[in-house]
Amino acid sequence: MNIETVWSEYRSGLKAFLHSKVSDPDEVDDLLQDILIKTYNNLHTVRSQKSVKSWLFQIANHAIIDFYRKRGREPLPEGETLWYEESQGAHQEPGIQQELSGCLQPFIQALPEESAHLLSEIDLMEKPQKAYAQEHNIHYSTLKSRVQKARGELKGLFESCCHLTLDKDGNVADCVLKDHCTAC
Repeated sequence: MNIETVWSEYRSGLKAFLHSKVSDPDEVDDLLQDILIKTYNNLHTVRSQKSVKSWLFQIANHAIIDFYRKRGREPLPEGETLWYEESQGAHQEPGIQQELSGCLQPFIQALPEESAHLLSEIDLMEKPQKAYAQEHNIHYSTLKSRVQKARGELKGLFESCCHLTLDKDGNVADCVLKDHCTAC
């Protein structure tokens, strides 16, 4: 069992697994490289060839956990925004943010009450998540999960009513109302 054989057999599966958990392709490549290095350094510790696959995916899973832990402790990098906020890049057309911001409040109000309250306070009024968690006696990690779920629900509402075109960075580049939608 050598590194070339193992890597050629499992690399594409690992990359697909990483893509299912991390949206940024550059981050996926970085994680894949970290996994390759760990594999190279520790392959000799695997006792059975049958356990190589589970061992590799365990390394990948730990890499993803570490990635999100590290990211959770850091503020968003300069220029990184939520999918419905204005992009700092030059690829976004000037009217998209105004178009989406006019629709944002009605879509948020269409969410379940808890989700609507979370996004109104945290994303619209820019209340820090830690402060919100303390005020409402919620564990910070639980709140982060709820916020992500609410953002996913909001994105789903937008996508049910609008055709969103995203640029290579995942920012909204264009938004066209579907025929049946009159939301905004």
